[in-house]
Amino acid sequence: QVELVESGGGLVQPGGSLRLSCGFSGRTNSNYVMGWFRQAPGKEREFVAASNLSGTNTYYADSVKGRFTISRDNAENTVYLGMNSLRPEDTAVYYCALDARGRWGERRDARIYWYWGQGTQVTVSS
Repeated sequence: QVELVESGGGLVQPGGSLRLSCGFSGRTNSNYVMGWFRQAPGKEREFVAASNLSGTNTYYADSVKGRFTISRDNAENTVYLGMNSLRPEDTAVYYCALDARGRWGERRDARIYWYWGQGTQVTVSS
């Protein structure tokens, strides 16, 4: 069993930055895929970014490419989502999720992820 705990959301002005954290516990494998998703009010859950736990592969949605960055602290069992140049349209609840089968080819599909964090609110507003 794997548990994911998120933190780091908040209110930020347009153009600002935030860093979300996703701590995970339990037995994991470097091939596992950590995904980030977001859901804005009245909208469907949207893929944001993904990385395998080894860090050899990362992938970003076009809407965040160049602004968001995934990083890892393996010693702390934590994956981070750094978010720069934030826009009002980035406002959403952000979730981290873990795929325990290494299904990198399906990383954009929320259905492959077995484990989910509790979500953290990010609000971009002046």
